[in-house]
Amino acid sequence: MCMVNSMAATFIDMIDFSLQGKTALVCGATQGIGCAAAHALAHAGAKVIACGRNDEGLAKILSELPKLATLARAAEPAPEHEVMLVDHANPAAVEIAADALLARIGAVHIVVVNTGAPEAGYLIDASTDEIDKFFAQLLSTAHKLAQVCAPGMRAAQYGRIIVVGATSIERPIRGQGVSNVVRAAMANWARTLAGELGGFAITTNLVMPGCTRTQRLESIIAGRAKRSGSSVEELESRMIGKIPAGRFATPQEIAAVIAFIASPAAAYVNGALIPVDGGLMCTQT
Repeated sequence: MCMVNSMAATFIDMIDFSLQGKTALVCGATQGIGCAAAHALAHAGAKVIACGRNDEGLAKILSELPKLATLARAAEPAPEHEVMLVDHANPAAVEIAADALLARIGAVHIVVVNTGAPEAGYLIDASTDEIDKFFAQLLSTAHKLAQVCAPGMRAAQYGRIIVVGATSIERPIRGQGVSNVVRAAMANWARTLAGELGGFAITTNLVMPGCTRTQRLESIIAGRAKRSGSSVEELESRMIGKIPAGRFATPQEIAAVIAFIASPAAAYVNGALIPVDGGLMCTQT
């Protein structure tokens, strides 16, 4: 019995969720899942670079991030969080900003790719300009960040590229045409990088949130309710009725999964498409 307890204690000691000494760049950090992810990573001990185009929003999130992490080691100083003001829709500007950041602070160990979402609408109605716009905002921006940050990750022998995607990667959502296409491309981008970078202790994974209580979800529901003549409450009730968990997710629940993937404990999780949807995909046909 003592040997079993000793083995269990040793195993628990090996599980490391602390991000002390790591730097995380979080895109879209001013609201929703990005904001929750910034908080979660800071609580785990990471120095957070909150990235976005809204300077007031970035100043707010910077003031809210904890200075002393829940998982901090007492001997190590609390990290000084920062912001990176840039428009994710401009990949060239993102590359310049990221280059300048790394030249000043050194390596970024964790990149959370959360760069917005295409507007709702049918794919057949979308212009090629609209499709190109969101390929740039999502895929090209993610690629620029990976290219800039990967050398530092490789040198540190620690890297996490985490993409916030959508369940439409596996099952297209009606009325989300451009998003369905671009998200699917992001998934193959992430899995390709997982194969190329995995040997350098750099993992690439994609989280697929289900219905999450954010401003975007509220906007989508309001739009659908208006088009269908239903009330927002009726539409929400029908949507929730399809989710085995019986409710929408909170941004913090998605962020908790992101924080785990970012941690040393998830070192062997690579190339995964991870649904965080309350079981919705298990029941869809």
